[in-house]
Amino acid sequence: MNAEKATEHIVNWLLTYAKNVNVNGFVVGVSGGIDSAVTSTLCAKTGLQTLCIEMPIHQAKNQVTRANEHIENLKKKFNNVRSIKVDLTSSFENFKAIVPPAQASAKVNLSLANTRARLRMTTLYYFAGLEGLLVAGTGNKIEDFGIGFFTKYGYGGVDLSPIADLLKSEVYKLATYLGVSKEIQNAQPTDGLFGDSRTDEDQIGASYDELEWAMEMTVKGKNNNAFSEREQVVFEIYTRLNANNQHKILPIPVCLIPENLK
Repeated sequence: MNAEKATEHIVNWLLTYAKNVNVNGFVVGVSGGIDSAVTSTLCAKTGLQTLCIEMPIHQAKNQVTRANEHIENLKKKFNNVRSIKVDLTSSFENFKAIVPPAQASAKVNLSLANTRARLRMTTLYYFAGLEGLLVAGTGNKIEDFGIGFFTKYGYGGVDLSPIADLLKSEVYKLATYLGVSKEIQNAQPTDGLFGDSRTDEDQIGASYDELEWAMEMTVKGKNNNAFSEREQVVFEIYTRLNANNQHKILPIPVCLIPENLK
C-alpha cells in the first residue's frame, strides 16, 4: 500500500463527503489506540473542524495517557482540532445501579461492556448534533467486515467509516506515515471495555495478522485441508465469528410488504 496516496485519498473522501452533506467537520472518540489515532489524524488533515473526545469509563491510566498525548500533539499540528473530556464513569455506575440486579456471569459482563460503548456513542452524537459534525468511525476492515468485533450501536454507530477498508496492518502503515506516536503503535490493541488488561487477541483467540491471513484464505476460497494445526484453529475462529456476527456486518433486515398487501 502507498501510505501517502492512501492518506490523500481518504482525506479527500472525507472532505468531499462533509461538504456534500453540508456539515462543519467531524467528531472522533479518541481512546489511545491505533485506530482512533489514525482516524482523528485523517479528519484533522481535512482542515475542517475536528473535535476529539475522550470518554473514560474506569479507564486504564496508560490508555488515558496515550489518548491525552495524541490529542495534544494533534492540537499542536492542526489549528482546526479541539478536544473535550467527558468522564462517563459515574453515568456507567448510575446505569448499573438502576437496572435490576443480575447474577454475575459472562453474559452480564459482556452486556455491561457493550453498555460502555453505547454510552460513548450517545456522547459522540450529542456533540455532533450541537455542532453540526459527523461521527467518524474508527473500525478497521477485520473488525467491521471480517469478524464483527465491535459493539452494535456502540462503536458501530457512526456516520461514516474512513478506515473500514483498511486491514489492521495497513492502519499501522498509515500510522507510521502520519507520525502517530510509537507508544500508540506499540501498544497491544484493546477495546478497553472490561476494565481489565485483556487485549483484543485475548478476547478473539487470534492476532490481527492471523485474522488477515484467514480473511485472505476465505476470499480465495481455500479450505483447511492443507493448513497447519494453528492455521486450522485460526481459520475456525475467523469463520465462526464471521458467521455469528453477520447481524452486525450486514445491513439491518427490512420486512418488505408485497404490493398486493398495501
